[in-house]
Amino acid sequence: MIKKTSVLIIEDNDHIRESTAELLGLANYEVFKAKDGKQGVDFAVKLLPDIILCDITMPELDGYGVLHMLHKTPETSAIPFIFITAKSERLDYRKGMEMGADDYLAKPFNDMELMNAIETRLNKKNKEKDFYSHSLEQIDTLLHQKGFEELRDLIAERKIRRIHKKQTVYYEDDSVNGIYLVVSGRIKTFRLAMDGRELLTGIYHKEQYFGVPSFLSGQAYQESAEAMEDSSVCLLPSEMIDKLLNKYPAVALNFIKLLSNSILDKEEQLLQLAYNSVKRRIAQILLRLNSSNKANDSNIIKISRDDLASMAGMATETVSRVLSDFKDQGLIEKTGSQIHLIDETKLQNIKN
Repeated sequence: MIKKTSVLIIEDNDHIRESTAELLGLANYEVFKAKDGKQGVDFAVKLLPDIILCDITMPELDGYGVLHMLHKTPETSAIPFIFITAKSERLDYRKGMEMGADDYLAKPFNDMELMNAIETRLNKKNKEKDFYSHSLEQIDTLLHQKGFEELRDLIAERKIRRIHKKQTVYYEDDSVNGIYLVVSGRIKTFRLAMDGRELLTGIYHKEQYFGVPSFLSGQAYQESAEAMEDSSVCLLPSEMIDKLLNKYPAVALNFIKLLSNSILDKEEQLLQLAYNSVKRRIAQILLRLNSSNKANDSNIIKISRDDLASMAGMATETVSRVLSDFKDQGLIEKTGSQIHLIDETKLQNIKN
């Protein structure tokens, strides 16, 4: 017998809760009902539904609190979550989405809007599983022993979070909650100097991990992470990874080796900042960014002057002057924030 798709409705209004449940029941969904946020969290943890519909304005524990509680538990954090609420102001919408909600239904909604929202979220989750099969190929080359399939299954169940341009993923000194995987877009990590300037420590593209050094050290995040463009990321919670790595020591060893590559990249960056000339620093950064782009089938570097200055540890005006020199020498082409390398060999050989 095929298992029905299950839906948990968390709604304190009896009429809305019962009418929505009746409609979904007629559509052949298995329906669970919770009359408030606290009961909703308990049901979600116990029943692990396929999708959750949750009101925002509820006594004792509102919808935002429910979403926060469910994201703290690995078993429930990946469940698609749709807010249902009478509030339609954009501020409420953005707050819910930035906290990790997948969609938003404003009351009163009709039958078609409800069904479309549920089907869209469930279809998107299935597509996300297909993504992980591809993104884990780099791990697959290292992990051929027992435990890899379990790792693949765990990651396939994770939830993708949409991040808007300039939105923060985590701040420096935040407690570590896991490792992040870039699904699409670009994420930058940076630290703030004593004078308030940003020092950009890394740029991460599709299928790259960030937050790794802090996870490995067990300390708070040593840098902040922010989206450079509209992006999507996936959190692999610390508890989930720890459990797997403790269970399979051989997997732990190879997994840590793979993720530690980012630490070596940062060490190289620090050496360049310490010993290279201004022009060589910029040249090496452009080459490194270009190499990362090629791995993602792109030959155009997209980076602002401010971010490039943060990465090089120098003033924006200095970066502008060096890029103009490179352009005049025929080493690069530049249009706005897009840079195309023309002569990589000469850039590599720049000394002064």
